[in-house]
Amino acid sequence: MPAGVNGLRAAMGSDTDNKAPNLPPGWRTGLDVALGFQIVSASRDEVVVEYVVDERHWQPFGIVHGGVHCAAVETACSTGAGLDAISRGQAVVGVENHTSFIRAVRTGRVRVTATPVTRGRRSQLWEATARNEDGQIVSIGRVRLLCLESGVELAGKAVAVK
Repeated sequence: MPAGVNGLRAAMGSDTDNKAPNLPPGWRTGLDVALGFQIVSASRDEVVVEYVVDERHWQPFGIVHGGVHCAAVETACSTGAGLDAISRGQAVVGVENHTSFIRAVRTGRVRVTATPVTRGRRSQLWEATARNEDGQIVSIGRVRLLCLESGVELAGKAVAVK
């Protein structure tokens, strides 16, 4: 693993910061750590992710960047799909993410709740709704995920299901 990633983990926390104890070790990495996403609860039927808005989430006008909303939706949906697929010895990867930005956010806590629309052997479709502290919808999204068998090559390496 590159030294930069280890430094980022040391500075920002790791998967041990999760509030959802049923996730496998190492589940929360990379972008999720960098953006401060916390997995509050996770099952194959529903995932809840939260983050507190700060400067790292802003675009130039001081509101949450649309990419952050997309990433939070993908994290919540991928986590649920992954927990479903792992029981069959599979992993999942997102193949499309359609996220709509409904209301601007400058500060506060955002909670993203994801549930499955359909779960098949080859693909899954999940949807998520993000709400601000007042319960107002700030974004909604759907993520389609491809289910991969362990050992299948992905970006030059075999997928390992843990």
